[in-house]
Amino acid sequence: MPQNTKSLRFVKMQGCGNDYIYFDCFDQSISDPAALSVRLSRYHFGVGADGIILILPSDTADAKMRIFNQDGSEGKMCGNGVRCVGKYLYDSGRVPKETMRIETLSGIKTLYLTLEEGCAVQLRVDMGKAELAAARLPAAPILCDRERVVNRPVMIGGQERRITLVSMGNPHCVLFDRKPAEVDIEKEGPLFERSALFPEGVNTEFVEVLERNRLRMRVWERGSGETLACGTGACASAVAAVLNGYCDMDADITVELAGGTLTIRYTDHTVYMTGPAETVFTGQISLE
Repeated sequence: MPQNTKSLRFVKMQGCGNDYIYFDCFDQSISDPAALSVRLSRYHFGVGADGIILILPSDTADAKMRIFNQDGSEGKMCGNGVRCVGKYLYDSGRVPKETMRIETLSGIKTLYLTLEEGCAVQLRVDMGKAELAAARLPAAPILCDRERVVNRPVMIGGQERRITLVSMGNPHCVLFDRKPAEVDIEKEGPLFERSALFPEGVNTEFVEVLERNRLRMRVWERGSGETLACGTGACASAVAAVLNGYCDMDADITVELAGGTLTIRYTDHTVYMTGPAETVFTGQISLE
């Protein structure tokens, strides 16, 4: 191996098809995670993933996670990612707890693990209280004249669209106006992400109400594009569905995504997300 080459160990994991490359940074370090995410996330020229996640020591919780999207931007929260972090920490023996706390840029999240044959297979995450104030998303001042933005008409790409805004540690714009399969998401997703209404970009969920407390969702994530699943997006969609009268508060809401199904429960004090986490493979890369 050349003298200037650095070797890094990683684990590829996925939750409902939302796949990231995970680095255990308890005993290895990464100096430029943003550039590494851009390099490794490419499916034909890298490992292929929605981004990378660093698992680090924490002074306030059992561990800390940092998320970097395909474009190198840092995310504040990833619902599918935090479940995979919990699985890795338990299965590897780093944190042998069935209830653990993970530090994120959007606060500390508590995870409750379901085990089979000594491994975590299903995890419930206390995602914290949904933030409904548009100013906290943040959103443009024109949207901040009311306490909440629920089914509000706005102009996006020259068309009127009715949006509901929810933050789950990162901003989400939820629409119920069409079936997700009918959406040209490669065209419409960037229109929302880059709209002047959202100065820091936005994740956009196109949601269909299948029946009471059952939704189907397609997502465009800022910095990553369309992904098979988005945990915070599923939470935001469930919250928005309750606000619009399609689903019930404090009930299990099934959210069907392209990569799998999550169960969301929106209560007065928090949002719970339950879903699977799986290891795809482990590997090692050499960086020059």
